[in-house]
Amino acid sequence: MKKYLEILKKCPLFDRIEEDRLLTVLDCLAAKVISFDKKYTIMAEGNAAKYIGIMLSGSAQIVQIDYYGNRSILSGIGPTEMFAEAFACAEVGAVPVSVIANEPCDVMLINCDRILHTCRNNCGFHQQLIFNLMKDLATKTILFHQKIEITSKRTTRDKLMAYLMFQAKKAGSHRFSIPFDRQELADYLEVDRSGLSAEIGKLRREGVLESHKKNFDLL
Repeated sequence: MKKYLEILKKCPLFDRIEEDRLLTVLDCLAAKVISFDKKYTIMAEGNAAKYIGIMLSGSAQIVQIDYYGNRSILSGIGPTEMFAEAFACAEVGAVPVSVIANEPCDVMLINCDRILHTCRNNCGFHQQLIFNLMKDLATKTILFHQKIEITSKRTTRDKLMAYLMFQAKKAGSHRFSIPFDRQELADYLEVDRSGLSAEIGKLRREGVLESHKKNFDLL
C-alpha cells in the first residue's frame, strides 16, 4: 500500500486525513488493490454495487450501452478519482453502467459499509470519511447536470460547442486538450461520429476553431 500513498493523499475520500494515519485507515477499511488489463470490465452492468473504486494508475471510462448496442460515455476516470460511490451508498442491486479500463490500471476497492458504519474500535476518522464521501457525491451530481445540459442541446453543433466551451472554461484558456478521441467524443455527446467529424470540419472552415486530434483552439 505504501507505494500508492502519494496518489491516495490526493484522493477526495482521504482529504484532511493525516498521512501518518492513512495506512491505519486503509487497514481498517480492508482496502484491496487489483490490477486490470486494457479493455477489461472493472465493474459490469447488472451486478450489485458493494465497493467504491479508486483509480491508482491508468484510466477507465464509465459507459452505458443501450438495447441496440449504442454506447454512451458518461465520464472518464483517472488517477486519484473515485467511481461507483453513489451506487454503493444506495446499495443498488444492479448497476446501470459498466466501468471499462482504457489501459492497464491498478484500482483500490473499498467496501462501502466499512466507511458508513463505525468499526468496533470507534476510529475517529470515520466522520471525516463520511463528510468527504458526501462532498464527492455532491460534486459528481453537479458534473452530471453539466453533461445533461450539454447533451440536451438540439443539434450536434450545439452539443459540440457547449462541450468545448465548458472545457475551455475549465482549462482557463482558449487552447486545451480533451480526454476523448473522435469516437469517444461522439459517444460522450451521444451523436454519430461522421456527423461530429463533419461539424468539426465546418467549424474549422468558418474560422471558429482549430483542432488536431485531442487538442482544440477556440478562435
